[in-house]
Amino acid sequence: MSNAEDHAGTRRDFLYYATAGTGAVAVGAAVWPLVNQMNPSADVLALSSIRVDVGDLAPGSQMTVKWLGKPVFIRRRTEEEIAEAQAVDLADLPDNDARNENLPSGVDGDDGNRFLPPPAGSEDAVAGEWLVMMGVCTHLGCVPLGDAGDFGGWFCPCHGSHYDTSGRIRKGPAPTNLPVPPAEFVDETTIKLG
Repeated sequence: MSNAEDHAGTRRDFLYYATAGTGAVAVGAAVWPLVNQMNPSADVLALSSIRVDVGDLAPGSQMTVKWLGKPVFIRRRTEEEIAEAQAVDLADLPDNDARNENLPSGVDGDDGNRFLPPPAGSEDAVAGEWLVMMGVCTHLGCVPLGDAGDFGGWFCPCHGSHYDTSGRIRKGPAPTNLPVPPAEFVDETTIKLG
């Protein structure tokens, strides 16, 4: 009888393993499409890096472009806007982090850590004139209005956040400064985002 019991145990073990293996394959086949659909689509991957022509942007004006499905503000600041942003005492800022993806984390929110350096070889470039920021309020995701608010920068009409001419939060419920995305000049008139 011991041979029959050993044989039955082996057959039972085989059935358990076969059932478990089949179940694992079935679960994997059911879960894979769910996980795979979370990957970025081809159109999003294609837009992970864009080039923007800013040759016609005059000082004191701004353009908004769409990058990775979000608005990005590109502003060419006037000398007055630059001076106003540089005159801000860092102790007056609710968020003293530059939030600049082009710099190491933890850099302070000084205006010098927020703007895009001028293009190489540009003789007439003014340091600090180019500001590139995500155009999404850090409170609840509304799009702030340019040239508005108590500090001459941006104003979020949804809940009243005020940003200065460097995109730093100065008043309102927004917890952080407008983030600076990865950006650089690839020539004198083209900014690459991403």
